[in-house]
Amino acid sequence: MRKLSKKSRITAAVAGVALVAVGGGAAYAYWTTTGSGSGAATNSAGGGTVTLHATFAGGLAPGNSVPVTYTADNSTTSGTVVGALNASVTTNVAGCMPEWFEVTAVTSNSSVAANTTGTQVGSGTLKFNDSTTVNQDPCKSAIVTVTVGSL
Repeated sequence: MRKLSKKSRITAAVAGVALVAVGGGAAYAYWTTTGSGSGAATNSAGGGTVTLHATFAGGLAPGNSVPVTYTADNSTTSGTVVGALNASVTTNVAGCMPEWFEVTAVTSNSSVAANTTGTQVGSGTLKFNDSTTVNQDPCKSAIVTVTVGSL
């Protein structure tokens, strides 16, 4: 076997680099492509249930009223809207008549974000009507509960 001259070695090296460059370009051509695809998933059914709360100060006496704040907790993964609220009064003493009380609920469509608590959704007033004909002593120290719902 014969030894390569310096010129032949340089020519061989240049030729090798050229082959690698051409081969690399050819490999790139094999990696390009086109295509298409799609994906699908079912959306939330929505309409989750929120928990509503009524908050007001204690110590109500005949003839007085206190403001009521209505809030909502939403533990679902989607936001919702609370529309009109309705409220009613009950007491824990049989002689303390719920009809002696008036409660209002002023609302508008209030957005309640997903996974939130204490979002204000309305306000109102709780009034203890003063009766001039009936003794209202049974309401002393009675627990007055405002129950709130959404339509």
